[in-house]
Amino acid sequence: MSKVEKALQKARAMDDLAAMPTVANAPAADNRHLGQGADVASFTAEIPRMAQKSTLVRPDMAESKIIFPEMEDVRVVDAFRQMRTHVLQSAAGANCVVLVTSVVPDGGASFVARNLAAAFAFDETKTALLMDCRLRQPSFDDLVADGIGHGLADYLRTENMDVGQIIHEGGMPRLRLIPGGRRTALATEQLGSQRMKDLVGHLKMRYPDRYVVLDTASLNEAADVSVLSALADMVILVVPYGRATEAQIWTAAKAIDEEKFLGVVFNDEPQPGRIIWN
Repeated sequence: MSKVEKALQKARAMDDLAAMPTVANAPAADNRHLGQGADVASFTAEIPRMAQKSTLVRPDMAESKIIFPEMEDVRVVDAFRQMRTHVLQSAAGANCVVLVTSVVPDGGASFVARNLAAAFAFDETKTALLMDCRLRQPSFDDLVADGIGHGLADYLRTENMDVGQIIHEGGMPRLRLIPGGRRTALATEQLGSQRMKDLVGHLKMRYPDRYVVLDTASLNEAADVSVLSALADMVILVVPYGRATEAQIWTAAKAIDEEKFLGVVFNDEPQPGRIIWN
C-alpha cells in the first residue's frame, strides 16, 4: 500500500470523506550564506539575536490569522506545533523546504503555510522563511510591515537584483517573508526557472536551522505545484472541510510525489487541526 493510500485510509477511518459535498530588506545578519567551514555553533547562537525592527501586536496577529503562544484556543497552536514536530522528524535534523498546497482554490493553504512558519519561529534556535509563490495573486502582502517593495516575481525577472532586496520581516522574531511581488501571467515559467531553483537552495542554507515554507496555488489551478514540488523536500496537502469529495482528494494526492507526500491537513473543521500524517 502506498503512502498516499495509507493517508487516505487513515482519513476514512476518522471521517466519512465520501459524504463530503462537492463544492524593509533583510538585516545584514540574515544575508550571510552558511558555506563550507562555517562555524555552525556561532551561527546558531546568533539566531535569537536576529534584528527585528517591528513586531505585530496580538490584535494584528489575530486579524492576520497568525498563531501566537498565548492564544486563547491552544488547540490551534498545538496543532501547528504537532505539524512542526512531524516536519522536524521527517527532516531528521536537516534544513528543509516544505510546500503547502490545497485540493481546491481558497482551501486554506496560505493559512496553514503562514502558521507552520510561525510555529518554527517560536523556537529561538530556528528560523523560518515564508515564500509567497502565488505570483498570479499574492497572499501575504498584509504581513509586510515595512512596505511591499520588491517580491519574488521581481527577483525572478530581474537578473541583477540581490536576494536581500526581497526578504522582509514577517511580523515576529526569526520569521522572514518573501512576498509575491508584482503579479505576472508567466508564473509557471518563472517558478520553474534555474534562478528560482538557485534561490530556494540558497535560502535553505542561510542558517543551520532554517525552514523554508512555500505557499502555492491549489493543485487544480495551475501547473505551479508540479514545478515547485521538484524544489521541495516535503509536500503538505490541505483539505477544506466539507468542500472536497473523496475523488478530488484522491486525485490531488496522487499528483504529489509519493516520496515527498507528508500528509493531509483538514482546515475549517469543527475539531480544529486534524492532521493525517503518513
